[in-house]
Amino acid sequence: MPDQPYVPSGAYLTLTRDHWAKLTREHNLGLSDETLDGLVALGDPLDVDHLRQVYLPLAELINVYIDNTTTLSAQSNSYLGLDEHPTPFIIGIAGSVAVGKSTTARLLRELLGVHRRVDLVTTDGFLYPNAFLAKKGLMEKKGFPQSYDQAGLLKFVTDVKSGLEAHSPVYSHVIYDIIPDEWITVNQPDILIVEGLNVLQPARARSSGAMGAAVSDFFDFSVYVDAPEMAIKEWFLDRFRELRKTSFTDPDSFFRQFAHIPDDEALAMASAIWDTTNGPNLLRNIRPTRDRATVVIGKGANHEIDWIRIRKI
Repeated sequence: MPDQPYVPSGAYLTLTRDHWAKLTREHNLGLSDETLDGLVALGDPLDVDHLRQVYLPLAELINVYIDNTTTLSAQSNSYLGLDEHPTPFIIGIAGSVAVGKSTTARLLRELLGVHRRVDLVTTDGFLYPNAFLAKKGLMEKKGFPQSYDQAGLLKFVTDVKSGLEAHSPVYSHVIYDIIPDEWITVNQPDILIVEGLNVLQPARARSSGAMGAAVSDFFDFSVYVDAPEMAIKEWFLDRFRELRKTSFTDPDSFFRQFAHIPDDEALAMASAIWDTTNGPNLLRNIRPTRDRATVVIGKGANHEIDWIRIRKI
């Protein structure tokens, strides 16, 4: 990045980390290191200073969008002669496996939840059950767009935006599958955060040739967490090493086989999973949606956020 505070590039501005950090107006986070530890995903190093410099300005920017969306809603209702309650403000968080999007989502829930009611749902709950994926030959494509119940996810987000009570299935990373008959209920929050690999996917043509709606059509703000592919793969392998010592040892874990084989063999298998599934999904399906985000957060090889790119208004 050049020394100037921002670089105009087409429809976006790219801000340096230093310039971005100076934007924050509130310096009292009210979050301890212990609380922060509970929010950060495995392998994603983060401290209070990092949170203050990067995520607090992002939360403040989102609050600007929320305030102005609320004003626009009131003015629109006044013009139309309506008395409608503002609909939930929906934020999409996208990015690769292991890039840190879960950390971003949880931190924003915490920061935005100081004065508003915030719900967080991950699209993992809308993955098809393993039995269905196996029947369709999609187990090795788990995480690809076709492995999700897109119609169910779209209905969920549409219901939330319509002010209705909505229900999301629950996914377990231990059993690597949907938990039968368990649901997360979302009922008219001020903000809903939807986090997932493919949440910024555009609408696809139906068999009739007509274009349907996409989940991202209902987002009021969106964030894409970006990093070089080789860095993300290394973070994936680092996380895999840690999981072998922890959750993979659970007798109910789908991946318990990886906890008891030699290190080099386990790591080779994890690398193959990246090369055949996560890597191709990133390059073919996830990264092509990056420019659809309101904000792109750019990470370097050490998880440090180097730049922030914002779509011009």
